[in-house]
Amino acid sequence: MLTDDFYVTSEDVITGEAPTRYAKALIELADDAKSLVRVEKDLKSIAAAFADSDELRRFAVNPVYATEDKVAAMTAIAKSVKASVLTQQFVGTVTANHRAGDLPMIIAAFNDMVARRRGSQIAKVTSASKLTAAQLTQLKSKLNAETGQTVDIEASVDPDLLGGFVVKLGSRLYDASLKTKLEDLRLALKTA
Repeated sequence: MLTDDFYVTSEDVITGEAPTRYAKALIELADDAKSLVRVEKDLKSIAAAFADSDELRRFAVNPVYATEDKVAAMTAIAKSVKASVLTQQFVGTVTANHRAGDLPMIIAAFNDMVARRRGSQIAKVTSASKLTAAQLTQLKSKLNAETGQTVDIEASVDPDLLGGFVVKLGSRLYDASLKTKLEDLRLALKTA
């Protein structure tokens, strides 16, 4: 259920400069190649691969594998999602520079930069169960009104939230999850 009581508690997801630098470089390359929309689509598929596979996330950050093997594997993953040659080369370069584990953050930075260019922002919405189209529309409308900009929503499900949802929008975190409310109640009872 959507509520009006949002609670701001966090800072931006992107914590380092490297993801931003790589994202900016990719935008410039995609602009030069006139393939920004294609690269954006490619990165969405790669981000989904990372989101769906714990094994891939572990592989990307594991220093045990030889760089050449990692480059070959990560490039193969980009090929498997039918990414453009530019995106495949970018993934290979990022991996060769020992940044494969940063790909999700690079993709997030890329998406945020592209959204800002278009005069919009991306809200990452995580809910305990899949939100309906009506709920997403209502949430988008509230976020549009609050920010004064167009907000695009990336929705995901995390059953650990128990109920409600969490919205990450830029440097803000709106937490209306049952898990957080129960934790706040637990802490309040503990200190009372």
